[in-house]
Amino acid sequence: MTTHPHRLRAAFTRTLCSALVLLSQALPAQAAPDAAAANCPPVAQPPTAEQMQAVQRDARDHGFLWRISKGGRASYLYGTLHVGKLAWSVPGPRVMEALTNSQTLALELDLLDEKIVAQLSSSMAAGNAKPTAMPAAWQTRMQRQVAAACLPAETLANQHPVMQAITLTVLAARRDGLDPAFAQEFVLSGLAHAVDKPVVSLETPAQQMAALLPSDAARARTMAEQALTQLEQGRARATLLRVAQVWERGDLEDLTQYERWCECITSEDDAAQLRKLNDERNEPLAERIDALHAGGKTVFAAVGSLHMTGPRSLPRLMGQRGYSVERVRF
Repeated sequence: MTTHPHRLRAAFTRTLCSALVLLSQALPAQAAPDAAAANCPPVAQPPTAEQMQAVQRDARDHGFLWRISKGGRASYLYGTLHVGKLAWSVPGPRVMEALTNSQTLALELDLLDEKIVAQLSSSMAAGNAKPTAMPAAWQTRMQRQVAAACLPAETLANQHPVMQAITLTVLAARRDGLDPAFAQEFVLSGLAHAVDKPVVSLETPAQQMAALLPSDAARARTMAEQALTQLEQGRARATLLRVAQVWERGDLEDLTQYERWCECITSEDDAAQLRKLNDERNEPLAERIDALHAGGKTVFAAVGSLHMTGPRSLPRLMGQRGYSVERVRF
């Protein structure tokens, strides 16, 4: 059974408002109102009726979409972006059609599931993420970045040091008009929930944290130092902006060259960490998607776009599992 696209589009208003409310609970809050004087980055607000009409009218396809067919049924792979903007918050016609024709939405994590959000917060907390003690000088530098983001001083205190820097990098993208409130995970999950389309998580928060945070204390300290330095120098923000531009125009060739231009790979340890975070997660993701499809349901599987690149990309892995794989061009 599929869902008519007009019904999905009609769900947009309550979808986006719900996503903004839940995101405000999951992400660090902005500081007091007088912080505006400190040149604070803009924070996503619920759109007006006129804005919503314009977004729906002008919806365009972005990102990377593949049709994967097996057993007489077609499912889809979709490469997402973990930040976004209001103009991208309604899927374009081809993405909307694929979502409409799929019976199940599969995400890395369903961030509109309150249980998932609670588990994620728990996994990110210091007690569960095996925190690494950082020097006082590092903590002082981090506090300057927290202040620059207009967050209360203790907002990130219970997070792993690496997660502190990553969180601030994502929030810094707000200065470039990109906000996690408009990430595709929120948009797609909200649309699916609004029309009672089943949504499943392909991973658990604990699995994601295990991939993101190194177990070795020395490596964790090195990563935290690198992440903070990249944040201070604006390199991490510039890389995120370029990824967003690549995603917007669907430039898979440029995305495939990510390691050459991200300025994030300076050693074999860095390369190994990227493989752990991206490539090594692909086989379990492919296995889960395959199981959902084999269970008789067509699937719209939406995961971070980097999972669609490299010799162990999801499209390649699904092809190895006997699927006919065809990229849908926009």
